[in-house]
Amino acid sequence: MARSLVEQPAAELMGSAGAALPQRVPKERQEAVAKEIQGDIQKYLEDAVPVVQKRAVALAPSTVGAMLEERFTEDELKQIATMLEAPAFAKFQRMGDDMQKVLGEKLVADTRSAIEPKVRSLEQSISKRLGVTPGAAAPAPGAAAPAPGAGSGKAPAKK
Repeated sequence: MARSLVEQPAAELMGSAGAALPQRVPKERQEAVAKEIQGDIQKYLEDAVPVVQKRAVALAPSTVGAMLEERFTEDELKQIATMLEAPAFAKFQRMGDDMQKVLGEKLVADTRSAIEPKVRSLEQSISKRLGVTPGAAAPAPGAAAPAPGAGSGKAPAKK
């Protein structure tokens, strides 16, 4: 989930850069610039994914854990953990989207300040390589990380 949240703005920037590359970079330099941009994106992912993953692990008990405690008995939680009772497991599975949503919302809010500068830095690096003003060829993504549910392809990024 953390990787998906971090990858969405990078993918948006990569798409914008790909569209701008033929217009902004001489043909003989396009392949080299594309590789440089790919390296910038890889560095961004290496920097940002651990930040979001660490925060997701920290937030899970207070978000997903709280929902589980609220909606399940101790016995039901034991059944889920051991997967011995099919009805309880089915109930848990139905909560998957809700758990992901509540964690995702909190994760985006808690990591936005750490991730937005990284997205801006990536955007500036790509823009510089393309010889454009940031935002001209690669519009800034809507958020530091996509909205909850992005891992399932359901929600667009939001600010």
